[in-house]
Amino acid sequence: MTPPLTGITVVSLEQAVAAPFATRQLADLGARVIKIERPGSGDFARGYDEAVHGDSSYFVWLNRGKESLTLDLKSAEGRAVLGELLDKADVVVQNLGPGAAGRLGVDAASLAVSHPRVIPCTVSGWGTTGPWAHRKAYDLLVQCETGLLSITGTWDEMAKVGISVADIAAGMYAYSGILTALLRRATSGEVSAVEVSLFEALAEWMGAPANYTRYGGRQPSRVGAQHATIAPYGPYDTADGRILLAVQNDREWRALCGVVLGDPEIASTARFASNSARVAHREELNELISGRLATLDTTAARKLLDEAGVANASINRISEFLDHPVLAERGRWSEVAAPGGPVQALRPPADLSGVDPVMGDVPALGAHTDAILRELGRTDAMVDDLRARAVV
Repeated sequence: MTPPLTGITVVSLEQAVAAPFATRQLADLGARVIKIERPGSGDFARGYDEAVHGDSSYFVWLNRGKESLTLDLKSAEGRAVLGELLDKADVVVQNLGPGAAGRLGVDAASLAVSHPRVIPCTVSGWGTTGPWAHRKAYDLLVQCETGLLSITGTWDEMAKVGISVADIAAGMYAYSGILTALLRRATSGEVSAVEVSLFEALAEWMGAPANYTRYGGRQPSRVGAQHATIAPYGPYDTADGRILLAVQNDREWRALCGVVLGDPEIASTARFASNSARVAHREELNELISGRLATLDTTAARKLLDEAGVANASINRISEFLDHPVLAERGRWSEVAAPGGPVQALRPPADLSGVDPVMGDVPALGAHTDAILRELGRTDAMVDDLRARAVV
């Protein structure tokens, strides 16, 4: 079956994580994504590390299936090439610094005049209007400003989330916003500009602790790997290892007491009878559960938890995640080509029946420059001249 976004062309002036994450999803669905990069250095995420056969772990993850065009957008010739690309584009995505999109004519207001059929998508830090529109925004700064850092970590010390959660949130909302705008254009002919900020994307994800704080009178505590507002929900030592268990409701709590702890009467004890009571008496509750699980090896503990219908998990390292049987047996890994050699990449998590994701190659810097310029009518001599003058 033809990929669903076949025929859609995306021009992306992108770097780092958020915008590239959005456009990679589009490429996986068959869109042509032309990624414009700086001559010589390219997307600065290419230089984050050299872990994947000499390439950046971030760049390899975020940029498969795209075409890389190097272009100096400060030059008149570079801006002319950009204009020709916009003539063919359906979507323009950019996460340029404050003011840069306007100077290049790829902001929503400019495109509405010059290319009214093109869907503009802007990924910003704090929004393109408002008091912080001109401030820089990086993932950890946004984690701090949304309060996420204040509820992550142990009682004694805050900790950042271990992945670029603000960037990923913004990238996912940009992706879904673009799909919605494409659908609207297809069904009504109307063009909607899409704007997503890292701050507002992560603010949405802070909904539960925001409600808990606003209406409960205090914010959730930092409790390490335990759940701040549900108990028992966290890691416990066994006789030979460590597991995590999660009780989500009173039925599961009663089953845990009867099957695992061996004492159904505990479930109705006043200090444990409701989730709020269990959270309030978390320390005593954890001692009770830990005392029982410490007498069991991990296999026996998980068998009892499964028998009780209580969710539980191994606390895996990344190497164990990579070998996870669910990913292996469901065929989630695919091989894609990257500049330094082949890599294993996860298929997109949303399966569409009858549709195979494209899973294209990760481009070397400028790998498609010559082909795209020839497509736009440049001769070999013209391409050579542009390269000699560092336009591309």
